[in-house]
Amino acid sequence: MTVTQWKNEVYARFHESGDLISAPFTVGGRRAMLIFIDGMTDRSLLADSVTKPLSQVIEISPPFKEKLLNIVGVVCPVIAEDFDDAIKYIAGGDVAMQIEGSDETFVFSLRKYAVRALSEPPTSSVLRGPREGFTEDLKTNLTVLRRRMRSTELVIRNMTVGGVTGTNVAVCYVQSVADKRIVDGVMTRIAQINTDCILDSSYIARYLELNPRSVFRQVGSTEKPDVLTGKLCEGRIGIIVDGSPMVITVPYMLWESFQDSQDYFKKDIRATFTRMLRLLGEFFAVILPAFYVAVQEFQYQMIPIKFLLTIVNATNGIPLTPTLEMLVVMLIFSMLNEASVRMPRHVGMAVNVVGAIVLGDTAVKAGLLSSPAVMIIALSAIGLYSVPDEASAFSMFRMLLMILAGVMGLFGLMIGIFVLVVYMCGLSSYGTPFLSPFLPRFDGDMRDGVFVAGTRFMDKRPDCVNSIEKARGEQ
Repeated sequence: MTVTQWKNEVYARFHESGDLISAPFTVGGRRAMLIFIDGMTDRSLLADSVTKPLSQVIEISPPFKEKLLNIVGVVCPVIAEDFDDAIKYIAGGDVAMQIEGSDETFVFSLRKYAVRALSEPPTSSVLRGPREGFTEDLKTNLTVLRRRMRSTELVIRNMTVGGVTGTNVAVCYVQSVADKRIVDGVMTRIAQINTDCILDSSYIARYLELNPRSVFRQVGSTEKPDVLTGKLCEGRIGIIVDGSPMVITVPYMLWESFQDSQDYFKKDIRATFTRMLRLLGEFFAVILPAFYVAVQEFQYQMIPIKFLLTIVNATNGIPLTPTLEMLVVMLIFSMLNEASVRMPRHVGMAVNVVGAIVLGDTAVKAGLLSSPAVMIIALSAIGLYSVPDEASAFSMFRMLLMILAGVMGLFGLMIGIFVLVVYMCGLSSYGTPFLSPFLPRFDGDMRDGVFVAGTRFMDKRPDCVNSIEKARGEQ
């Protein structure tokens, strides 16, 4: 194949795309051609490291690989196994070169494109501890991870997913700790993904879930390198997706959402107190609206007489039943939350002020809603977002429990809680029970449960996570 024919076939494969650049030049009296995508290649490095030294070659003959290594070895040229392989390299941002008389296509890795600088992730701001977060660039994320885990035991397996996007995926784990069966299972599931478009790690997460119809998420996620490092050292597996700052981790258990990276940088007593606050906040967020509806509809005798008189005075003249009233208030708060998230930031703040203060106060004064219902839903919303990762799932169960309580009273509420607990007990993630370390109980893992024992006492890896070596120490 001549250089011209090779160029024409490459352009035909890319459908004459306007950002494809070809640069003809001469190497030792032979015609050569460079092809790359504009905006993804460091042109100055290409000129200094490839075209300039190759143009000064007086004579070159087959085999070309050894001679090219001696001339431009700093950029590490590789050989594309076939034409399709060369196309993939070009689409990924590499530079492909064809020399007249050669059956091989040489590839130079000179990628350079704009990436976001390392900064504190907006979803995981901290007062103490590391402040850097992952970015959308895979190589940058792997470099940050390598900088924290300076061990030969850290293994990174590269994969490509997505027929059109060709998204690069890196599976990370610690060789001496992670269970090989789980690693093989994760890589098999990723390899079996058959879709043309992978835009974010959330796409991969859907394929890694063992119970895809479950309301709860079954894979962990983090935007902080220190959190990922800690999870890898416990025997978990990390999946880094190019183009996404969120890293997936498996196995996953619900209690991970109640843990925070700052817990390990505080005093043990303070960390225990904050975890109790999160647990109580989530409990009251789910139970409080349903309990209020149940006692107001059926078991009003359980309410203290003074508080009951306050509720009667506040709800006097309200046209809605307690269940419908609570449901309307809940829907209004959900719509306000959705609007504030999707609108521009400055407009979203205005929507929150108008919706929460003006609309709520006006509805109460107009006699459409009662002030206790608005207050309870507001308290419930605050508690719900004490664990933001599970806010969507618990929000759905909050509504279902409230409906059951409105129909059957406290009996319906207890049935709903029982069914919810049984349902969560049946979930698992790659051998790790969803409610561990509580159901089933793992005594060793209780050191990092509600009560935080401190890192100096956590001398063993979690029993609920399948790992090869349980004792912590030098690997």
